[in-house]
Amino acid sequence: MASIEFVQVTQSFGKHVIIKDLNLKIEDGKFTVLVGPSGCGKTTLLRMIAGLDPQTSGSVLIDGKDVTRIPPGQRGVAMVFQNYAIYPTMSVRENIEFGLKNNKVPKEERSRLVESISATVGLADYLDRKPSTLSGGQRQRIALARAMVKKPSVFLMDEPLSNLDAKLRVQMRIELIEMHKKLGTTFVYVTHDQVEAMSMADTIVLMNQGCIQQEAAPEVIYRRPSNLFAAQFIGVPPMNVGELGADGAKFGFRPESAVLTKEPGDYHYSARGTIVTREMLGAETIYQVRTGGHAFMIKCTEDLFSVDQEVYVGVDAEKLFFFGADENRVDRSDARYTDYMRALRGARDA
Repeated sequence: MASIEFVQVTQSFGKHVIIKDLNLKIEDGKFTVLVGPSGCGKTTLLRMIAGLDPQTSGSVLIDGKDVTRIPPGQRGVAMVFQNYAIYPTMSVRENIEFGLKNNKVPKEERSRLVESISATVGLADYLDRKPSTLSGGQRQRIALARAMVKKPSVFLMDEPLSNLDAKLRVQMRIELIEMHKKLGTTFVYVTHDQVEAMSMADTIVLMNQGCIQQEAAPEVIYRRPSNLFAAQFIGVPPMNVGELGADGAKFGFRPESAVLTKEPGDYHYSARGTIVTREMLGAETIYQVRTGGHAFMIKCTEDLFSVDQEVYVGVDAEKLFFFGADENRVDRSDARYTDYMRALRGARDA
């Protein structure tokens, strides 16, 4: 196991700066997920840890040791790629033991490791098969097994589930969580899928345009987003946001925090609107409600309304969020919070 630290790290390609003066500590033994939109710099961070794209300036430390000048193969890390990077002409066994052969590990030791790891990832019955005869999930397990036999102190995973279908992604997420618990190794996982991030991470590092927007446990980012970007990136559907009409501030609420009714209720925020879309998803129904200049997504556990129906959206005071003109969340202890609550109530009563 090992911790990872970025100290004043900058990465640029020519005049294009991807990451600037970034500081980040990834804890030893944790499942850390780097998440954000395409081009935000998350894969760049992963490749710097691996040594594939050395940083332009600053230091990358693994277990307290500066690895800037240490070659990728000597860093004690193993990387699993999006496209699996397995050899189609080799059997499953040959793929898993490829790195061990290169490192001149004795045959008996290789066999023991391959048998043990293949059992862990559920490939024991497929060792003599070619990858082309296996499913996408099984091919992904080959890549994981090949990384595991190296006994790395850090596992790096670059969107490893993105090529799998939705059902298999769910299954593989569960398997990766269980594997992390079993191995107790530091996992650093890159994805643009916030559902993957929320379901798997001990810690989420949310990035945008090369900057860390928030670093926290999934439940913290969801319940206390640090800014407007975090509030709208994390959550399905994302947080509803509207103009407050004061100081350039905005208010927001989660789709499941609102109540839809046929008559106005006694809520701190209440607005009349019309249902424009309805998505019945089984256990829940998601309505899009247009009210004045806003279009809000409302998540309900009951399917009681229809398209074009007039309804009222109600949100209790404790479920409201406010964001200042700088897009940072306004905390309840901030003097502006009370002013914004009054302004929103006034807008309702007007």
